[in-house]
Amino acid sequence: MRITNRAVTQTALLGLNAQQSAVMKLQQQLTSGKQISTASDSPTGTNKALQLRQDQSAVQQYAKNISDGQSWLDATDTALTTAINQVQRIRDLTVKAMNTGSASTSSQQAISVEVAALRESLIGVANSSINGRPLFGGPTQNGTAYDPGTGTYVGVPAKPDGEVVGMTRRVSDADSVRIDITGPEAFGASPDDLFAIVGRIAADVVGDTGALAGDLDALDGALQDLLGAAASVGARSARMEAAGQVNTDLQLTLASQLVDVEDIDLARTIMELNQTEVGYKAALQATAQVIQPTLLDFLR
Repeated sequence: MRITNRAVTQTALLGLNAQQSAVMKLQQQLTSGKQISTASDSPTGTNKALQLRQDQSAVQQYAKNISDGQSWLDATDTALTTAINQVQRIRDLTVKAMNTGSASTSSQQAISVEVAALRESLIGVANSSINGRPLFGGPTQNGTAYDPGTGTYVGVPAKPDGEVVGMTRRVSDADSVRIDITGPEAFGASPDDLFAIVGRIAADVVGDTGALAGDLDALDGALQDLLGAAASVGARSARMEAAGQVNTDLQLTLASQLVDVEDIDLARTIMELNQTEVGYKAALQATAQVIQPTLLDFLR
């Protein structure tokens, strides 16, 4: 088979173009710092990078959910702590009012006024909100959980079967954490909730001190409900913190995996570029020596 000069020239040029493309590709990788510029560079790597970016997007959304949920739980814990302190003050006043032997009428009246004021304060605490939404109202559209005047719960009630309608935040693919406590869970259910009990105490201090012993027992029960609610919020807050740490670690892991897929190894890429450039220059010199121009090339 006869090999013409034209065939030799075309083959040499094809080889040179391939070498030049390799040099340009490595130069582009060094400039961008990425080993994948187009999907054709690495279909498998491109698919993996897209999946990793999708996972990163989901993890970032979980991080926002965790932050929002933690803020809600922190605000709820603060409100419950305030309510517990006020109930303990009401308990001290009730015990003091039960000591009728040393208490004067004006003293009893003063206790009644303070207890009534603490009841109003407790309703205010129960109507605490975050971002315009009541902490103890459940998933309600109302601005308050309790009617400020009567102390009646106006949030989302439990279902007929007793199931509480709460709010949750998804913190991972497989886990959700409830972030709220409803008013009846924290302050008791109507008609014998905390506000009704405190209202009776304020009235009995000046009207029927003999009933204060029963009121005190009821108040202790309401205090235990508050303490239980605070413990539940604390446990959920701990879960949220643990989920936040896992989320942070996962973000770092995904970022590291994406770097492995997309970013270049700088030292190796520089070495490959140097080797490819040396090979390209050697190919140029060899081709120039093998393919010598003739007079006919100039006459064309």
